[in-house]
Amino acid sequence: MRTVRTFAMMSACAGLVAATLAAPAPASAATWETLLDGSSFQDRTALIAEWNFRYPWGSDHNGSARMYAGATDNSQVYLPSPGVLTIKASRISGSEGTSSSTPYLPIHYHSGAIHAKDQITVNDQFPSYEVRGEFQAPSAPGTWPAFWLTGATSWPPESDILEFKGDTRNWFNTYKNASGGWSSTPVTVSSPGGWHQYRVWISKVNATDVDIHYYLDGVWKAQHRGANFVGKPMWLILNLQMEGSSGGTGPAGDTFYSARNISIGRNRAF
Repeated sequence: MRTVRTFAMMSACAGLVAATLAAPAPASAATWETLLDGSSFQDRTALIAEWNFRYPWGSDHNGSARMYAGATDNSQVYLPSPGVLTIKASRISGSEGTSSSTPYLPIHYHSGAIHAKDQITVNDQFPSYEVRGEFQAPSAPGTWPAFWLTGATSWPPESDILEFKGDTRNWFNTYKNASGGWSSTPVTVSSPGGWHQYRVWISKVNATDVDIHYYLDGVWKAQHRGANFVGKPMWLILNLQMEGSSGGTGPAGDTFYSARNISIGRNRAF
């Protein structure tokens, strides 16, 4: 779902942008494009039009949950009400072997992941992007929800917009591959199981690098330099992983992670 609007037509929201963005405002000659407008969870038709099930690379990643949601098997990813998507991680009793991704943990859960069909690529034509959504995130030991960007053709780049690792801290992370390692800003979230908005503003600063501004509930929390992000397409992923970095033993019952109002927008410079 795409709409195109000039900044002259966006004066009604200019005050909101000014109040919440620490990053410079886009050039007045640019055009704002909305790739996802927040309505993709209204019903199953809208969901399938804008999102794919599982990770872009398959069902496994770096925790102990295997993603089982799909076009016909959606027991782990469902729409409990119009506008809300919920992912459920369920403990299994049998053995499904180990994850096919490092560190190859034993599979203890069935869970779900989705990734947006639109990729995000910062370049001269699209010098800045905004990604945001509202989430009810689990924070119990052994739960590992995430809302993140990762390289579609290479890794890095990576930007973690929401990542809880078994406690009430959200980790805003950027992998800065020019010098190696991570920039991380952990922020304690009051009642993460309630609805909170998580947001990034990504802007091109030179031929290779971007600045990434992270926000929680409209309040600026961090600025990271993303090295060698320019020209690298990225997937936007929403998933509920388990154990791994979030702790050794996860819940015995079901765990739920909900999302609404996810949007992607960008500046078109020419």
